[in-house]
Amino acid sequence: MVNRRSFLISAAFWFAGSTSLTRASVVRDHMPWSPFPSSAPNDARPGPWQFFTANEARVVEALADRIIPPDSDTPGGKDAGCAVFIDRQLKGPYGSAAGLYQFGPYLKGTKEQGPQSELTPAELYRKGLAALDRYCKVSLGQAFDQLSADQQDNTLKKLEAGEIKFDGVDAQGFFDAVLKDVPEGFFSDPIHGGNRDMVGWRMIGFPGIRYDYRDWVGRHNERYPHPPVSIAGRADWTPHKS
Repeated sequence: MVNRRSFLISAAFWFAGSTSLTRASVVRDHMPWSPFPSSAPNDARPGPWQFFTANEARVVEALADRIIPPDSDTPGGKDAGCAVFIDRQLKGPYGSAAGLYQFGPYLKGTKEQGPQSELTPAELYRKGLAALDRYCKVSLGQAFDQLSADQQDNTLKKLEAGEIKFDGVDAQGFFDAVLKDVPEGFFSDPIHGGNRDMVGWRMIGFPGIRYDYRDWVGRHNERYPHPPVSIAGRADWTPHKS
């Protein structure tokens, strides 16, 4: 009878002899396999709105400027490109809720459970912006982007508190989505359309994707002196063609 030790040794030799390890070849010029598909993010190019209508875009820009108002040192959400960021995101996988479970049942959950809606983000924005437009015109006589700053702020406070109800869409859920997406655009990498000229990163002293800034990690309450770097690099690093 073959004992276990002999069997395992024989099996090991058989496995090694049956694999490609025993048929290795010299690799020249290029690798004999292809890399995995690139997962590099899409570069949001300047241009027309891809998801929003012109009227919707003006309202989202106004919303962005109230959530992140401009001051003497930093542009607000509008000039930082937050609406462009949201527009490009809604046109892509985020807008269609790609990769998320979108089947029922739909029950009202706790805030910690995240959105519990059958609407995709794109549908939420489309319905929410239309409902906001109706509310503002009926209650205040003008579209949201035409209201005074105080009126806009008061409307947003009521939305946040759940004091305004929309037909066919969760008003508070719409506000929560905008409140989440605008800061994301303000601090995202500029290739996504927001954080124009890296204004958000400059404001907080974030270095971006610089290769090495370990010398500054432990230096608290000191302003980082170097300009931030995007995924796309920096313009002054790119050689100009004559």
